[in-house]
Amino acid sequence: MSIATPIPSQHQLSDRRPNPQSSFPNLAKAFLEVSAQARDQGLLKRAPWFYLIVGAALAIALLGAGTGFVLLGHSWWQLVIAAVLGILLTQVAFITHEAAHRTIFASGPRNDRLARLLASGVVGMSYSWWDSKHSRHHGNPNKIGKDPDIAMDTVSFVEADAATATGLKRWITQRQGWLFFPLLSLEGINLHYQGLKHLMQRGPVRGRWLELSLIAGRFVIFLGLLFWLLPVGMAFAFLGVQLVVFGVYMGASFAPNHKGMPIIGPNERLDFFTKQVRTSRNIRGGWWATLMFGGLNYQVEHHLFPNMARPYLARARVIVRSKCAELDVPYTETGLGRSYKIVIEYLNRVGLAARDPYECPMSGLRRG
Repeated sequence: MSIATPIPSQHQLSDRRPNPQSSFPNLAKAFLEVSAQARDQGLLKRAPWFYLIVGAALAIALLGAGTGFVLLGHSWWQLVIAAVLGILLTQVAFITHEAAHRTIFASGPRNDRLARLLASGVVGMSYSWWDSKHSRHHGNPNKIGKDPDIAMDTVSFVEADAATATGLKRWITQRQGWLFFPLLSLEGINLHYQGLKHLMQRGPVRGRWLELSLIAGRFVIFLGLLFWLLPVGMAFAFLGVQLVVFGVYMGASFAPNHKGMPIIGPNERLDFFTKQVRTSRNIRGGWWATLMFGGLNYQVEHHLFPNMARPYLARARVIVRSKCAELDVPYTETGLGRSYKIVIEYLNRVGLAARDPYECPMSGLRRG
């Protein structure tokens, strides 16, 4: 069964919830059953050789990009190297994400050390900031007041937030669906900024000084080489292209996963299986999608088994789809283009809440 759901209302999840008296016992044990099947098929074991191969390939690719950077010299073809670097750093971020979920090593501390080294020393963002934010998201995906990924920011993901927008933010919110992907061009800068903001805050921050040292060392080396070997204008262009590609690629990889899926109200309570499946969306495409998204194309399975190694997610999908069909739980899977269309339409619909209540929505859409 493969279902591409229409854009849901904010209360659609609770409206479509199965009858608790007849279905809850089965739903409550659904995760235990799929977990047992995954364990029996060996899908919960580590895949060290896979990550060794992927890590080696990324290291060679980064070395190749660095070599090309040196050999090209004062050439505007350097912008191609910048774009490639943005892509490679996003792929490193995918490995960081998996290390944070304990998928690479059996030892938790070893995974943490690798994730911190890659996040702060290679990608240039705070691991402790991202890990805290991402853990809260996994615990309560798309739940108002709990999931930081739908908290009010430049883009509003719920009508109540959109309705409070004023000034320039209100103008952006009214058109946020169409502006979403252009705004992602700033996401690379935002990720670096949010991480540094977290590390500089008062109060205890785990790994603060190590991360600050890694980030500072990374930027000194990167920016030092950039402005030493290239003219100033070309160096700024290189940096801009790298940040734009990194931001758009990162945002475009995470956006299809939950945006436009049902929102859970602050007082709604759901079993783990239902909550994770019904708020997540998979992307079709097989191996190429897995390569492009670092396994995030299997978002349903990733949320059910966050510590499952990337090579096993496709097999877990068969188990989860079967259980969803058995329990009549919607399993959402769409093509990549369709997923982006859903995201844009959903954000535009939410953005209507920022319009004047006396303004005709259709005429506003035509002007926007």
